[in-house]
Amino acid sequence: MDGLRMRSSVLMMGMGLAACTLLGGCAGFEESGLPGSAASMARNQIMWVEESPPSFGYNRMMKQTRAYPDLAAFVADKGIPDFLAETVNQGHDYFILYYLEGREAYACRTRAGSGRRLEFSGPYPVTDREFQSLDEVRSKNRG
Repeated sequence: MDGLRMRSSVLMMGMGLAACTLLGGCAGFEESGLPGSAASMARNQIMWVEESPPSFGYNRMMKQTRAYPDLAAFVADKGIPDFLAETVNQGHDYFILYYLEGREAYACRTRAGSGRRLEFSGPYPVTDREFQSLDEVRSKNRG
């Protein structure tokens, strides 16, 4: 009986290690930028950010705040934006955070050679046309 329990424990540990390996591989894929990954679907998109239930934009926002401490501090101070835009250009990650209540947007990008540090600019006014488009998307998503 003890031998059976030991084999069972070893089998369960092996299955756990396999699951961890697979999940780690999935996490790497999601940020790879390859077609079908979360990173590729977020690039050059404006995403609605809603906490409950969590939208794709909210999940991306939370992922980016974990990856960029400067962004986490900004969001902690300013609040979660209504919309997030992501893009990459010449090796820099760019984010635009849209806050519809104040009709303002902030831009940030990675600093050259500084790893996970960001440079921020703004606020920029959200034009009437941008506001109408984004507010329409927000209204449709909220149902």
